[in-house]
Amino acid sequence: MKTNLITSEGYAKLKSELDYLWKEYRPEITKKVTWAASLGDRSENADYKENKRILRQIDSRVRYIRKRLESVKVVHYSPEQEGKVFFGAWVEIDNDEGEHMHFRIVGPDEIYRNEETYISIDSPMARALLKKEEGDDVLVKTPAGNAYWNVLSISYKKP
Repeated sequence: MKTNLITSEGYAKLKSELDYLWKEYRPEITKKVTWAASLGDRSENADYKENKRILRQIDSRVRYIRKRLESVKVVHYSPEQEGKVFFGAWVEIDNDEGEHMHFRIVGPDEIYRNEETYISIDSPMARALLKKEEGDDVLVKTPAGNAYWNVLSISYKKP
């Protein structure tokens, strides 16, 4: 089950995607469908079939986003979060094998379509890091086995 949390930036991106799909992309595709339908025989009309398929995808995504925007809870930054890992934190960690990671803990709707490295609050890594402080060692239980990481830094501002 997905966590229904989202950052304010994530909410704005979903809302922006919805506005684009509904107000710009869908009307553009609808015009193409109307034009292709005016050509006559739809059974052999590749333009008509393809644009109808795109229209169904747009409508499906629009329905999904509308439902998600109604059900998610926007989590805003609070000064009490400073110094500990909570939802929305940028976290930098490393381990004894020399691996180094830097990511932001966000809701599941935000981990896709982001140029930054985001991980879901539902992931084993994020769950293990919650409420940890800089310098803490963290045991992360994954399907591949246990892994130990050290928290190097925590920030609530984009680096």
